[in-house]
Amino acid sequence: MEHKRIQLKEHFTFLGEGGKNPTLDIYLPYNMVEMRRQDMKRPCMLICPGGGYGMCSERESEAVGVHFLPEGYNVFVLTYSVAPNRFPTQIREVAAAMELIYQNAESWHCDTEKIAIMGFSAGGHLAAHYSTMFDCKEVREVFPESKAVNASVLCYPVINANERTAHMGSFLNLLGHQPETKAEEEYFSCDRHVKATTPPAFIWHTAEDKTVPVKNSILYANALAENGVPFELHIFPFGGHGLSTCDKHTIDDMTPIYEYNSAWLADLKKWLKLIF
Repeated sequence: MEHKRIQLKEHFTFLGEGGKNPTLDIYLPYNMVEMRRQDMKRPCMLICPGGGYGMCSERESEAVGVHFLPEGYNVFVLTYSVAPNRFPTQIREVAAAMELIYQNAESWHCDTEKIAIMGFSAGGHLAAHYSTMFDCKEVREVFPESKAVNASVLCYPVINANERTAHMGSFLNLLGHQPETKAEEEYFSCDRHVKATTPPAFIWHTAEDKTVPVKNSILYANALAENGVPFELHIFPFGGHGLSTCDKHTIDDMTPIYEYNSAWLADLKKWLKLIF
């Protein structure tokens, strides 16, 4: 396997403005000539860790990505800019990661028709926001041919910006303030931008989540249903927020609840085989 870290500002200088330094960690399994796989194209998983747009969680980065290498994926982990850097910084950094995947598709053996984006918590908002608004004006100003993803994986995601549903800390970090108008609330509520061409989604959450209410996932799933977009939704009864892979590598005090919730990962792998 090849691993390297790319400084996005070295490829797109404007992403380094204001001291920003977003990185993309790349994990590429070798295509073994011995097994005649030298020309094989691999699906890709682009991971956006959570952290309320105030940090990027290590528990939701490489620790997640390693689960997809045995499944034959190229894995990309985006450590995006956080507060005090505001929108549209983060969504542009996702677009930059997509540009690099496309630009290097041949040498990295990427199947550009099979790119999934995965996000956790606020990273779930970023993943859903990009999935529904990859071609918004803020992205197209710097990436005129910004690329769509083919599937999204949303893990206890922040979705809606209404104060009754939102994790307001995420929006304070993303915008520098709470949404101040109905139009602003709509613009940053990912469920409001779902359409028939939105990529299929795998979504999971816990009903017990007191940080990001489960209604966020329900709103997104409902929007997908209304637009005829395939999705799979798992709501586990217990477990709270920020569970990552629900195993000993990302949780200190394993309990039967976490072991039960860990089923999301196996179910996701099966779902991806249906989608891709």
